[in-house]
Amino acid sequence: MNILREALAGTLESGDAKIKVIPADGITEIVIRSEVMQQFGQQIHAVAVQTLATLGVNSGLVIIEDKGALDCVLRARIQCAVLRAAEVTSLDPEKLV
Repeated sequence: MNILREALAGTLESGDAKIKVIPADGITEIVIRSEVMQQFGQQIHAVAVQTLATLGVNSGLVIIEDKGALDCVLRARIQCAVLRAAEVTSLDPEKLV
């Protein structure tokens, strides 16, 4: 899936995460900002990598501003931002995470 434009999903409310996806040439980079980085930084990164791989994202910059979101919330927010950024209008439900 190709990232065509910048897109956002989520909020900065407690228990949520704000995800920004930006086009980038040939590289996938994940930047994480979280108050719980020490405890959950590796898990947040793993969820992001897995979600991007499942969606078939080949390149892009993903910025995650976490406010204590659960894994399922992170997956949903990343998926939403990627689909918006790729301007997907229809998707096979099997591709959803």
